[in-house]
Amino acid sequence: MRAITISEPGGPDVLQVIEEPTPDIAPDEVLVTVHAAGVNRADLLQRQGFYDPPAGATLIPGLEVSGTIAELGSEVTGWKVGDRVAALLSGGGYAESVPVPAGQLLPVPDSLDLTEAAGLPEVLSTVHSNIVGNANIQTGEWLLVHGGGSGIGTAAIQVAKHLGVKIVVTVGSKRKAEFCRSLGADAVINYRDEDFVERVHEICVRPDGSTGADVILDIIGAKYLKSNVKALGTDGRLVIIGMQGGAKAELSIATLMQPRKSVAGTTLRARPKEQKIAIVTEVAAQLWPAVISGGIRPIVHEALPLSEASKAHTALEEGANIGKVLLIVDESAQATKSAQSV
Repeated sequence: MRAITISEPGGPDVLQVIEEPTPDIAPDEVLVTVHAAGVNRADLLQRQGFYDPPAGATLIPGLEVSGTIAELGSEVTGWKVGDRVAALLSGGGYAESVPVPAGQLLPVPDSLDLTEAAGLPEVLSTVHSNIVGNANIQTGEWLLVHGGGSGIGTAAIQVAKHLGVKIVVTVGSKRKAEFCRSLGADAVINYRDEDFVERVHEICVRPDGSTGADVILDIIGAKYLKSNVKALGTDGRLVIIGMQGGAKAELSIATLMQPRKSVAGTTLRARPKEQKIAIVTEVAAQLWPAVISGGIRPIVHEALPLSEASKAHTALEEGANIGKVLLIVDESAQATKSAQSV
């Protein structure tokens, strides 16, 4: 099978197409013939040598795919060969075939484009497991998400609307601001022109008259730590899922204690299989019906052939994308820009 390898840590040009043996599957796994794969920041970090795969995982990058089931493990029930699926992975998505624990599969309805489906498993699992699972967000609360135009951001806006949560996002351009508003964001802050802490306290007014975000989902890390804590209201919860702005920062514990603010950091990829299955099960129950009905939809900036993986990584690094960048592994399907690309 064709697959992408990382020849050495470095820039996008180290991504190379090679021939690899088709992987075997465990009794609780299925073999998925990959149609498309999502490109995520974790893939970029792995390519750069900063984010090794979990123990036992393949070195082939790729944390989410769409495709069809080609083979069933001996213990798998409820699925059949030929089923259209999307899947959350620990790695291996940039390849023509990938083994997947059956519990990490989501069914792709005929109404959903199979290419676009590849852009859903990782973002929906990340958003739901963090704002619901970690932060216990409640209907009517205020959620702040940095990077509103990203794959995570565009998913978070839709998930928030589905859950009855009010959402404000930060963006770096007028183009992204307009798109986020059209997607349903209650408020948008251009961080290049405005102090997001000040604006959050103006926007996020709680029923008791206090101000500040109830939950913040943060991809920036160290650079925003102090500001994020200031932007939280009493009993606010900050969940850090990325370190685009660095990994080290100082914080006065006193700023957390009296207003009962909390800070948590988490990753999805390194979680044990059992936790990933539990997360996908929650996504299937709580969010997937909205995907099937069209209430939550994949936002795809661009889909490129597997052979242009380096171009896909460059597009994500440049940050001009709105929504997901995908790789089409089945190159018999034409790589196109989504009509949603702006």
